[in-house]
Amino acid sequence: MRPLQISPETAVKLSEMLKVPLENLMHMPQHILLQKLGELAKQQAEEEEAKKAQAAESEARGPQS
Repeated sequence: MRPLQISPETAVKLSEMLKVPLENLMHMPQHILLQKLGELAKQQAEEEEAKKAQAAESEARGPQS
């Protein structure tokens, strides 16, 4: 299996985002990488949704004195 065909900058960013050593990332099968990216995107979307809900809830309560 050949290493992923991605730039060094992209590899470093993905390694940090996925919390995977760079060497493991470069030799990770493409379908596994795509699965992990999908899981990460889903997690980020859920966190963003929770922040929006919390902001809306705070706004609905009105100003605190």
